[in-house]
Amino acid sequence: MKIRGRSALAAALSPLLTVLAVCSLVFLAFRLLPGDPSELVLGEHATLEERTQLRAQLHLDEPLSRQYVLFLGRLVHGRFGPSLRHPETDAFRLVLGALPDTALLAAIAVTLGALLGVTGALVAVGSPSRLLRAIADRAIGLAASIPLLAFAPTALWLLAVKLQLVPLPADPDAGLAGLFFASGLLAIPLGAAVARVARSALREARKAPFLQVARAKGRSELAVWVVHALPSCVGPIVTVIAAQLGALLGGAIVLERILERRGLGTVLAEALSARDLPVIEATVVASALLFVAAQAFGERVHVAVDPRARG
Repeated sequence: MKIRGRSALAAALSPLLTVLAVCSLVFLAFRLLPGDPSELVLGEHATLEERTQLRAQLHLDEPLSRQYVLFLGRLVHGRFGPSLRHPETDAFRLVLGALPDTALLAAIAVTLGALLGVTGALVAVGSPSRLLRAIADRAIGLAASIPLLAFAPTALWLLAVKLQLVPLPADPDAGLAGLFFASGLLAIPLGAAVARVARSALREARKAPFLQVARAKGRSELAVWVVHALPSCVGPIVTVIAAQLGALLGGAIVLERILERRGLGTVLAEALSARDLPVIEATVVASALLFVAAQAFGERVHVAVDPRARG
């Protein structure tokens, strides 16, 4: 019982320690790097009075240990002070306003990526056509080999600008079409990862006795693969999705900037260009919280669908 209690406590503390570690690295990065942080924020042409005022506002004139204690207090209360670009707006509130857009983009991308990956694996393994199996195999390999940063701008130019088949995701009138186009781009790398794992799991299950029993009962090949084989592979599929959530959230933030969609990506890019330190810190905290929540949700789903993971 004590071992289980310690294991549960460690599992509960691990996400909090992850958030603390990420946030502490950001805190130290702006204060221990060579140069004056106030000059980094204001630029080299700022006057001494302006730098002194900013240092006092951000508590940069206090000892590092005192700054860290204040930082932890802001972290606990979710208050990082006003944005330097928008003094009337709290930095964390500004970030929280953009968080739902990024979360929605990532959630749709996970759904589309899982559907694309599972469908591709089923075709690659279970299709009666050798040609379709070969095409699916090549498509999975191609999708896994192309980086998102290289693929997304090309697809945007070709589909939205050249052929005008989809609206520009940054267009205010794009609506759901723009959202699903952006999510589809983000879903392709995840779909490739899911497809590779699901394909391997389906190939291992191909000669399982229970599939032979299903065929003997007269089930169609589609039913054999979808109803009987696929559920046995849910564990590895959920595992790879949970493992890819961090990369997917990072890709969502980068993709938002490329596509000029409002979200954490554009907020972070604007804050970096303006050297808005409170917003940068708040964005990193929000991203870490979103990552930890997504990982915890993925682990819960994995345990729910795969009894082997409960031990």
